[in-house]
Amino acid sequence: MEYSTFGRHVAIDTWGVDFELLNNAELLQHHMVEAAEACGATVLSVQSKQFDPQGATVLVLLSESHLSIHTYPERGFAALDCYTCGDTVDPEIAIEYLVKILNPEKVYARKIIRGVGEMEVVVPNVAKEAVPAAK
Repeated sequence: MEYSTFGRHVAIDTWGVDFELLNNAELLQHHMVEAAEACGATVLSVQSKQFDPQGATVLVLLSESHLSIHTYPERGFAALDCYTCGDTVDPEIAIEYLVKILNPEKVYARKIIRGVGEMEVVVPNVAKEAVPAAK
């Protein structure tokens, strides 16, 4: 069986997110697993770390690749990314799910089309539709 090398990688910076939400690794882990399942991905494992005095990192290992978040609650900032191989799992769905949970004031996002030659960078729908445009 031959597998496709095609993949999509969505990276997103969110600003203006609630401190308590960004400072709760357990809650973020729950939402990230839900986001992975919402896009049809297969969750293999989850690692999370609650930092002291604040901040969290959660990594969801997927059969299709990964979903991750790293937070800076004191700045209202979270960096997320989701990379999936193949065309059956759409990483934008997972990212859109998490943006709805995080409810940021601003979103900056890019999607990279990978594995088909020269990488193509585009603005994903989540950056266009999820929140009002940055001023």
